[in-house]
Amino acid sequence: MTTHSVLRKTLFAFSVSAACLAAVPAVHADQLADMKARGTLVCGTLTSTEPLGYQDPQTRQIVGFDVDICKALAQHMGLKMEHKGLSIEQRIPELSVGRVDVVSAALGYTKERAQQIAFSSAHYQVPIRVMVKKSANIDSFAKLAGLRVSAVKSATTEIYARRGLPKTEIVTYQDGPSAFLAFMQDKVDGFSTSETAGLRYLVESKGQATYINDALAWEPTALGVKKDEPALLAAVNKSLEEMEKAGEIDSIWNKWYGPNTRFAFAREKKLTPISAFAQ
Repeated sequence: MTTHSVLRKTLFAFSVSAACLAAVPAVHADQLADMKARGTLVCGTLTSTEPLGYQDPQTRQIVGFDVDICKALAQHMGLKMEHKGLSIEQRIPELSVGRVDVVSAALGYTKERAQQIAFSSAHYQVPIRVMVKKSANIDSFAKLAGLRVSAVKSATTEIYARRGLPKTEIVTYQDGPSAFLAFMQDKVDGFSTSETAGLRYLVESKGQATYINDALAWEPTALGVKKDEPALLAAVNKSLEEMEKAGEIDSIWNKWYGPNTRFAFAREKKLTPISAFAQ
């Protein structure tokens, strides 16, 4: 047999093998099935944003609205909640590689993010505002032209600040407390934040700060799951619907944002399909 014949037979065999492999349907991992098998839902929240997710000074445990949403979600799915602390920047990467099953961490929906992960129905919506010093007499976004505004890096508060304040320099920080501290130390002239996250900072400013009476955007906030996991997404949405109907989401909201808290912020908009914002 000549070398040419051997080569031709080898190539033919390789082609047949490749064709056979191509004919075999791809096996798709089912994350929900994996979760049920191990009996846990790994839920990621922030750890330094009161009252969403922060360390209780007495118990040293991470507590907050997002943590309680995780617990209720796990209960409705028949699973035990396993908590994992995340930074703002870690939310999408940790979800994409499967280190967490669900992200409940002030995760605002954007079309850009929806290309990377899947979003549940939005369980609340909040305005994105700019905090300023009362003494600065800044009462409109136009008066921020040529000034500096802080925001959390990679958060939607940065995205909306860049969109809505094109003539303002946006200075980013790793987390909310750092961005607020820069504002209080007059390193910047304003602080872009969601109204809910910013309520604690208004309190901490001891009357020095206020919001400009306008919103950069209204942000739908949802839970995040890994893309291309339809069974998991459907189970999360079903659980959220059950929680909404039973009044659980309102109950958790009122625990952390209700009239008897120092934040006193009403949950005006209820559970809304994410498709309503994808137009």
